[in-house]
Amino acid sequence: MKAGGLLVLLLAGAASLAAQPRRSGYDDMSPALQAMQRDETQNPAMLWVREGEALWSQAAANGRSCAGCHAGDAAPGGSLQGVAARYPRYDTGRQRPLTLAARIDQCRQQHQQAAPQATDGPQVLALTAALTWQSRGLPLAPDSDARLDAWQQRGRQLFQQRFGQLNLACTHCHEQRAGQRLGGALIPQAHPTGVPSYRLEWQDLGSLQRRLRSCLVGVRAEPFAPGADEWLALEVFLVRRAAGMAVEGAAVRP
Repeated sequence: MKAGGLLVLLLAGAASLAAQPRRSGYDDMSPALQAMQRDETQNPAMLWVREGEALWSQAAANGRSCAGCHAGDAAPGGSLQGVAARYPRYDTGRQRPLTLAARIDQCRQQHQQAAPQATDGPQVLALTAALTWQSRGLPLAPDSDARLDAWQQRGRQLFQQRFGQLNLACTHCHEQRAGQRLGGALIPQAHPTGVPSYRLEWQDLGSLQRRLRSCLVGVRAEPFAPGADEWLALEVFLVRRAAGMAVEGAAVRP
């Protein structure tokens, strides 16, 4: 077959897959794993949710707690319900997007004089899990601020860029071949509806950025530096790409 004909077939296949309904990673899991996620007594991610709930009321060294400023907000139906579904958001002070984890860490540093933590720092991750659990079932509604558009476009470019020794882009697996199998595992569409997620392969809870790092390592590429703008751009793009889908975090994934 000539190169032009092959290109037409590839594009047609990609267009066909792109026309498929969006699917959460939950939809592609086995019934046993789906049941594990639904059952709060079996879902291992709930360990972090409960830890985050405890941290919410726990006073820091300076005597201040999250609950001290947000009294009652974390209760079911409180004002924090739905907050996790609206991140990343544009932060005017920083003039850049801010993830939920970054917002939590910003509050910890400013109001509790706590030491900074990365996205997967133990306290930040637990608090992120607890707040995300407050938004489960609600649709993702990321910030529509036009100042995020350039970040979204950069994220889209990275999603389509080839990386590593395997010379693969995210789109090759998660759009063009979504629903097919790789090494016996079903390839998901990569919608971040379940983050933070407890991944069985990690035996641990992790953020979206941790999952992205794993993908880059998987294609034998050098991951971006911690805190790099590339992670943030990808997160803006992926969450906007999944807008309207239900929040599932803290979820279980294979």
